[in-house]
Amino acid sequence: MSSVDVSEDAYAPHIPGGSVDRSGTARALLLLGRGSDPDSERGVDCPGELPAISDPGLVERARAAKAALGEKVFVLGHHYQRDEVIQFADVTGDSFKLAREAAARPQAPYIVFCGVHFMAESADILTASSQRVLLPDLAAGCSMADMARDVQVHHAWDALTAAGVAADTVPVTYMNSSAAIKGFTGEHGGLVCTSSNAERALRWAFAQRTEGGGQPKVLFLPDQHLGRNTAVRQLGIGLDECVVYNPLEPNGGLSVEQLQAARMILWRGHCSVHGRFTTAQVAAVRERVAGVRVLVHPECTYEVVSQADLVGSTEFIIDTIESAPAGSSWAIGTELNLVRRLAQAHPDKQITFLESTVCYCATMNRIDLPHLVHTLEGLVRGEVYNQITVEETVAANARTALDRMLAL
Repeated sequence: MSSVDVSEDAYAPHIPGGSVDRSGTARALLLLGRGSDPDSERGVDCPGELPAISDPGLVERARAAKAALGEKVFVLGHHYQRDEVIQFADVTGDSFKLAREAAARPQAPYIVFCGVHFMAESADILTASSQRVLLPDLAAGCSMADMARDVQVHHAWDALTAAGVAADTVPVTYMNSSAAIKGFTGEHGGLVCTSSNAERALRWAFAQRTEGGGQPKVLFLPDQHLGRNTAVRQLGIGLDECVVYNPLEPNGGLSVEQLQAARMILWRGHCSVHGRFTTAQVAAVRERVAGVRVLVHPECTYEVVSQADLVGSTEFIIDTIESAPAGSSWAIGTELNLVRRLAQAHPDKQITFLESTVCYCATMNRIDLPHLVHTLEGLVRGEVYNQITVEETVAANARTALDRMLAL
């Protein structure tokens, strides 16, 4: 785990009431026992009272509420969700597939997104204005998405401008980013990508005509590993042509010369789940399981991806296992809920988890059955909890970035 930044500008001034003034820095933090931040646990205090986790009737309550709502509600479940939640999803998939599925159901006035915050934002951007997107627990965020904040990215663009390379740079943001970052990308001529189409997105970005006439560059947000793996392994860009921009350091920790020489400017962000996998785990599973094939997500580090047999998106992982021959052995490097579900669905194959310890996505697991029941029963009563709304200008710019991706 990376250390906490404690440089002098990491501390924001306190304001009356013990909260934090975030206007001057994107790196504000609180010392233990000193002050509070009311925005740090969004949605924990839901209106009304949540059902008890131990309530034996939760499953039946969820079924009854969903039946009562009928076609008024459309429930989306990301692959990393708990089984107790995924059983009530009308559609399961990755983040972009689910957002598109929501947009394809204009007859449903309520979209309940069992995923994380940026996913619900994308659904709000893509659905009709008459539809309302709900996230059962607003505290279900994404650590990767939170590693690139709007003010930080604007500061980074200022640094690129000062280095004379902004005119040659096209921003590309991973789907796992906030609406604000997607909006920034769209506003500055870039596009969104997924782990499935990152190669096409980067080729498009490098092919764009630049005002400065210099060597085209990409600012890749917020996952450095997906950006590096795609650039080096699929586009043939050298590792020495990739630099990492650290938003917690002046000028990203890079010299003007480094920014000018780079082709890929990678944001210092990562997935807290996929970043746990190591080459030692790959070696251990190969020693332990004869004939095993290692299948990992491209959010893993370059070193792990280089040691794997196959690399691909969540949908690629699912398709690979479904089409694999009976008796084959697999070690999968992705979120544990999905790996367990695949193992249960394919008992004719030996499927193991690449990590030696439990590795759930903690924020994705904030969506549980009590929160889902609370949301559905609220809708039955005409009460809307935790609606996700993206500001109109941000949504328009983000939609531009998404449309550029769809046009690839």
